[in-house]
Amino acid sequence: MHILVVGGAGYIGCHMVKKLLESGQSVTVLDNFSTGHRSSVIGGEIIEGNCGDQTLLDSLFRKRKFDCVMQFASFIQVGESVTDPGKYYRNNTVETLSILESMVRNRVTRFIFSSSAAIFGEPKYVPIDENHPKFPINPYGASKLMVERILEDFDKAHGLRSVSLRYFNAAGADPDGKLGERHDPETHLIPLVLMVASGRRESVGIFGDDYDTPDGTCIRDYIHIIDLCKAHLLAMNYLKDGGQTARFNLGNGEGFSVREVIAAVEASAGKPIRCFSEARRPGDPARLVADSKLARSTLGWNPIYGDLSLIVRHAWAWEQRLAGSIR
Repeated sequence: MHILVVGGAGYIGCHMVKKLLESGQSVTVLDNFSTGHRSSVIGGEIIEGNCGDQTLLDSLFRKRKFDCVMQFASFIQVGESVTDPGKYYRNNTVETLSILESMVRNRVTRFIFSSSAAIFGEPKYVPIDENHPKFPINPYGASKLMVERILEDFDKAHGLRSVSLRYFNAAGADPDGKLGERHDPETHLIPLVLMVASGRRESVGIFGDDYDTPDGTCIRDYIHIIDLCKAHLLAMNYLKDGGQTARFNLGNGEGFSVREVIAAVEASAGKPIRCFSEARRPGDPARLVADSKLARSTLGWNPIYGDLSLIVRHAWAWEQRLAGSIR
């Protein structure tokens, strides 16, 4: 199959490109490199451009006859989405709509969307399944939910079938050590703690230590980047085999607290991590854990890197490589 990977130079996208190539697919990457890294794309054709450029999209779809489109090109900083919502609605929602409209014009009918657990808002119950109420509390989550609703309508109107994969916390790095996480600025917990271990940061803050959890810190469901990519491959094959439009929550079904993450980094790095407590962040729920039974039963997805120490170990190897190259 020939796959268009939009945002293929980003953290998740570049790992997906590698996994697609390893599985024998043909890959074209579309990225404007505003946040991604060209050096992270290890193969396939690279097209530099904006996914909202319908002239470019129409040309790509006419000339290359894609079998499926995977959309990873999103801004992901929750705090920024609150202060600059237009940026998020334009990039995450409107530009995805541009892709879908071009797909319809050019009769491309399979689409896999990088959604988020942020669509659910404050959890009413845990673990969170696909039927959980959806009331996002920030523009980032709202921008993702809007796309999911658009996809339902595009299926009914145009027969464009899609799978929306709702990630909880993507983490880890390529076990081969070739790829990993490098956002700028970095906001994710595991790489931030690892940056302290490597000496690229002095300390890391813990936002709230008085939650109703065993150690008082927030609990999150971390999913290894490779397990995430495998879910996309399975979703691609599901659509190829005639599967209908669907939405799946992706997580390990087990949460780890902030202090457990810090302890796992200390064990991998063999050194203490300097941390300090800060006030809670508005809208941070105590627990976010996925119920992924539907993905397991429908797609046959079975994550194999669920152990926190393994996720951290792979990410630590990547952080050491980054720290060495910067020095």
